[in-house]
Amino acid sequence: MTSRIGSTVLGHPRIGPRRELKRALESYWASRSTEAELREVARSLRAGTWRELAGAGLDSVPGNTFSYYDQVLDTAVTFGAVPRRFAELGLGRLDTYFAMARGVESTPPLEMTKWFDTNYHYLVPEIGPGTAFALADRTAVEDYREAAADGVGTRPVVVGPLTFLLLSKSAEDAPKSFRPLDKLDELVQCYAELLAELHDAGAGWVQLDEPAFAADRAPEELELLRGAYRTLSRLDRRPKILVATYFGDPGDALATLASTDVEGIAVDLVSHPSIVDKLAQVDELRSKTLVAGLVDGRNVWRTDLDAALGTAATLLGVAGEVAVSTSCSLLHVPYDVASEADLDPKVRPWLAFAKQKAAEVVTLGRALREGHDSVADELTAARNAVQDRRTSERLRDDRVRGRLEALSAGSYRRSPYEARRTAQRRALGLPPLPTTTIGSFPQTPDVRKARAALRTGSIDQAAYDQRMLEEISRVVALQEALGLDVLVHGEPERNDMVQYFAEHMDGFVSTQNGWVQSYGSRCVRPPILFGDVSRPEPITTRWAEQAQRLTEKPVKGMLTGPVTILAWSFVRDDQPLCETAEQVALAIRDEVRDLEAAGIRVIQVDEPALRELLPLRAEQHEDYLDWAVNSFRLATSGVADRTQIHTHLCYSEFGEVIDAIVALDADVTSIEAARSRMEVLDDLNAVGFGRGVGPGVYDIHSPRVPSTEEIEGLLAAALRSVPAERLWVNPDCGLKTRGYTEVEPALRSMVDAAARVRADLA
Repeated sequence: MTSRIGSTVLGHPRIGPRRELKRALESYWASRSTEAELREVARSLRAGTWRELAGAGLDSVPGNTFSYYDQVLDTAVTFGAVPRRFAELGLGRLDTYFAMARGVESTPPLEMTKWFDTNYHYLVPEIGPGTAFALADRTAVEDYREAAADGVGTRPVVVGPLTFLLLSKSAEDAPKSFRPLDKLDELVQCYAELLAELHDAGAGWVQLDEPAFAADRAPEELELLRGAYRTLSRLDRRPKILVATYFGDPGDALATLASTDVEGIAVDLVSHPSIVDKLAQVDELRSKTLVAGLVDGRNVWRTDLDAALGTAATLLGVAGEVAVSTSCSLLHVPYDVASEADLDPKVRPWLAFAKQKAAEVVTLGRALREGHDSVADELTAARNAVQDRRTSERLRDDRVRGRLEALSAGSYRRSPYEARRTAQRRALGLPPLPTTTIGSFPQTPDVRKARAALRTGSIDQAAYDQRMLEEISRVVALQEALGLDVLVHGEPERNDMVQYFAEHMDGFVSTQNGWVQSYGSRCVRPPILFGDVSRPEPITTRWAEQAQRLTEKPVKGMLTGPVTILAWSFVRDDQPLCETAEQVALAIRDEVRDLEAAGIRVIQVDEPALRELLPLRAEQHEDYLDWAVNSFRLATSGVADRTQIHTHLCYSEFGEVIDAIVALDADVTSIEAARSRMEVLDDLNAVGFGRGVGPGVYDIHSPRVPSTEEIEGLLAAALRSVPAERLWVNPDCGLKTRGYTEVEPALRSMVDAAARVRADLA
């Protein structure tokens, strides 16, 4: 393998250009295919990635970027961090891995949460004093050898030891004084063994990812970082080490890493361009390879190559070698713009997906090595696309901007909560511990077939609408039969909770094949927000109205909040995010008011991404939370006291945003809690949260069906923290990805458990 890095990317999508991995996984989980067939699909995807990246002209190709589910889970398995409850299941290696990710009937899975400030989910390792780290899985070595046999020398990528432990949680039986970091020395020795085996296999470089140091870190953690990489970099048998920091400014970790003998450091110059000024102050970089992340790995806009080359030129004297790369792994963007035949032709030239971003990196590398003339055509095309986007009249809507300028402080406020609570009790008449769901019900094959038929023209809009209304009637009848108290229409008409709204708003375009992995087999197609946002006409009202006509019980109107729409879209980067959030909030406000006018008495505005967009550095938290909270309040403050506003948050660490959750001023907040056994309620109580709360009692990300007794236990735990008059009973999240064979018995258990607990309260 080459001794230099040159042009590279830090990682690559792994689900397959046509979601081959998703289909293979779901087929295997449903016992429709064998492990050998699943492994063959994986082998084909890995080989395709190596060939594509090598063929694109990259000087260094990342390896070991494939995963059957999640790279953090892979790291746990690599180093033997398999909790006893999974090891004792007696399953094969792959099925034990999937049990950790998804659970089995008798055993809940690992917790899941967001990978820093992205919409990717990772599995949270459980580490205790008894965790016996060992090099238990050699997939990284096998992957390297497999690529070499295909004629591609790769740079194996592994989550770094500090980030792995900082993202882990203490095992349930660990003493309170224990921290996963206490096991660092033991883990580092296992990394040393892995590096030796990679060296012996022929690897010239290895990439260890340490994005945890783009967040605030204590001095002790920085010293542990220094110690770990001094140990690893002084090994006799090892590849050269590239430590990748991304998603932000590594701060003091940059000098800390530079003080060790690692050969390379990768920095993200897209999320924090100011890092450029700090690099010249780190003298030790002059003997190292600096991998400059100049191409955005998280968004889809074409790179301003002239600006990127200007930045690169300022770095040439800073390091021994300047390589060019993406800012982070391309895991977070779709595969190829060329697969989007129906994309708006005006917007299309502004975009770059993974394939185009790899080409941009190659162009930058050639320009630095051979001069700008060697890539003159590529630079001209990029320059024209950037200028066309910058000057397009489609970016601005003066009517939207005028509405925002006319808002008053009262547009962001409702009456005091106690007044609303009294009005809502009279209007809704709900029992103690009211039961509900988060919104979506399973998307059946018939629903998906109808959507595909509409897309291909096999049925017209009227026929499609009729099928959706029939599905809504079926879902409402099921909820009535189960005995739920607040119903939903089930959202059969929605392909995705963000994409659906984007397709009905101005300022967005959607893709047909722009899939991005969220976790495991779960993929999303983030819409592209390119201009000022508005809502031409009501989006959800007729569906909610139809459901409400079918029942005397209240039906929730279901909307997605402005922060989540931003977080789960590819958002314009030509204006501050807070301005875009206000535009989206104004559109959602119009929808909220239309739902209320249609007789919908409960309206849920989901903000599962509230924590996700929180900046990694505490000094930036206040500004973000101010505008995030204000955008939610703008969206929800235009209704009467008797209209109950719900919100939903899921799969994040909530401690840092607890004050913001209170400030949202929602009447009821439902929140993920099943996997963490109600831990979040302690955080809510610590700040005196006094509104309605629905801690999830049923983990929908696992196929297992909880028993009535299990849910009763969770409700009992919740009642120790929340009085019955404020406690709601609901699943962790929407039910879209589950099947009715799981959902019906699980909801029956939930309703029965609530009834039993109510009886005990009487």
